[in-house]
Amino acid sequence: MRIEVNDTAAIIIDYQEKLIPAMNEKRELLENSRTLIQGLNVLEVPMTVTQQYTKGLGGTPDCLMEAAGLTEYKEKISFSAMDVIREEIQGRKFVILCGIEAHICVLQTLIDLKAEGYIPVLVEDCISSRTEHNKRMAVERAKQEGAVVTTYEALLFELLKEAGTETSKKIQRLIK
Repeated sequence: MRIEVNDTAAIIIDYQEKLIPAMNEKRELLENSRTLIQGLNVLEVPMTVTQQYTKGLGGTPDCLMEAAGLTEYKEKISFSAMDVIREEIQGRKFVILCGIEAHICVLQTLIDLKAEGYIPVLVEDCISSRTEHNKRMAVERAKQEGAVVTTYEALLFELLKEAGTETSKKIQRLIK
């Protein structure tokens, strides 16, 4: 089953200023996530940013908001983002997920997406938790739930489909 760009939306979950410092491999997480988000923007995949309790946990870093070309986010209080993203993903088949924490908000969103008939696409190198163990367990559970697990580079090239276009040149520049 190929992930098709016109059938896809993305949810950028809770990359918040006060959470990021506690994440395992935070530097790599932010670099990979920024590249993924920039690529999704080039491919014109609709994206939604969520934030959990913004007043206490802070906002999404500017580098990620700029990469997405967004200025607004969806505030949530449930760990799952499903209640605040439902409208944004309507009519799509695949929902790309990246963010933190993998074993809490990302995983609960994934489970709810699957329950409602969507195909969650978990970008393994664009998620993190405070511990590597919790991230590994989240990925394992995601597989058990039937999610597609991939990397940002594999996903961007799958969505792209072909080389030799202006869009493919932009994606290749992001990856290199």
